Amino acid sequence: MTQNEIHQLTMLQRQYFCSGATLELSARMDALTRLKETIQKYEGEINAALKQDLGKSPFEGYMCETGITLSEISYMQKHLPSFVREKRVATPLAQFHSRSYVKPSPHGVVLIMSPWNYPFLLTMEPLVDALAAGNTAIIKPSAYSPATSELVEKIIRECFPTQYVTVVTGGRQENTCLLNEHFDYIFFTGSQAVGKEVMKSAAAHLTPVTLELGGKSPCIVDKTANLKLAAKRIVFGKYLNCGQTCVAPDYILCDSEVKDTLIRHITHQIKKQFGADPLKNPNYGKIISEKHFDRILSLIDPDKTVYGGASDPETLRIEPTVMDDVRYEDAVMQQEIFGPILPILTYQSLEQVIERIHSLPHPLALYLFSEDKETIRQVTSRCGFGGGCINDTIIHLATSNMGFGGFGESGMGSYHGENGFRTFSHYKSIVDKKTWLDLPMRYQPYRKIHNKLIHMFLK
Repeated sequence: MTQNEIHQLTMLQRQYFCSGATLELSARMDALTRLKETIQKYEGEINAALKQDLGKSPFEGYMCETGITLSEISYMQKHLPSFVREKRVATPLAQFHSRSYVKPSPHGVVLIMSPWNYPFLLTMEPLVDALAAGNTAIIKPSAYSPATSELVEKIIRECFPTQYVTVVTGGRQENTCLLNEHFDYIFFTGSQAVGKEVMKSAAAHLTPVTLELGGKSPCIVDKTANLKLAAKRIVFGKYLNCGQTCVAPDYILCDSEVKDTLIRHITHQIKKQFGADPLKNPNYGKIISEKHFDRILSLIDPDKTVYGGASDPETLRIEPTVMDDVRYEDAVMQQEIFGPILPILTYQSLEQVIERIHSLPHPLALYLFSEDKETIRQVTSRCGFGGGCINDTIIHLATSNMGFGGFGESGMGSYHGENGFRTFSHYKSIVDKKTWLDLPMRYQPYRKIHNKLIHMFLK
């Protein structure tokens, strides 16, 4: 689309929003119901699109994308009537007689830019929150996942008129044109590099943003951990979606005393979960593109590979790979891996771990496997990260009861459930002052009695 076409589209949505058509609770609930029914209608096609783009099995597609989206809609349908209500707050004595309250209101026209790794979930879930909050939305899905993007466009076109919700497909040109427009809110999920450009463009219009980025999320395993269970859950979280998950454990920081045992359990779990030849497993995903395939392969050091490492350029598949004796200076530790490579580093003391994490950019997630309560307290209190799990991986994002978001270099803002409603809402603070009483002390000329009264009211 051209800049002029996109500008006309945003103006059309702004006119629709200003008409008040999205504000009533009934309109929001109707939008959520239509979206839910249409997603359920196309569940088979969603699975097929995810299979085409990322090699996801129907089970994984539903578990990690469609099912979570439907769960978010159900949560909003249940709780939205309470979310939209005005919340009365206490009024100070100096404002007697008044009623003070906070009123949630939508931002207006929002832009949702989604990534390719979970192309359905990370498009639809923020849309659910935006619609619940009463906004209109322009969606820009990734060009790297064309089958899912095409299906998302089909679903949205069937559910909503263009002036309410619409999809803009394409690549960098369309991204640039969209970011040149004045939106009321921008929600972006993707890389840190692109996130910086989004924030820079938003600053030109003073547009608020939510940035869901990524980073190198550590997985700490201490010597008190249940190593067998830890390996099982780490393998699940790391190699899900062929490692292309923003909150996947990027690397393991393991107590040196249990490293060898942990590696044995991890290699056993890879074989158990993916088979002796993962490249032939129909339920094991693929890398999104040849460009990313080549980048990931360049991070594998054969001399440090203790399991896996094989690949198939025709199917864009890379085996679940484990690397031992990794150092922070190695290539695999210089960028977010975003693929099926698991580097293992060791530590001698908890203080060493905490100091190291403090020295690195804030990660989107942190995982700790430990049975020691003091270790858990120290890590969760002193380390900065977006969110995470104790004795598990990934699952903290699969709930509408907690916000999900980054911290520092891994992003800003959060969503899911009430946090998502708040993200796409502005809360107006309002004082409703009654007219039957008007205290004179705030008006000039000021008198001594006014001075005494103001000190009494405001101290």
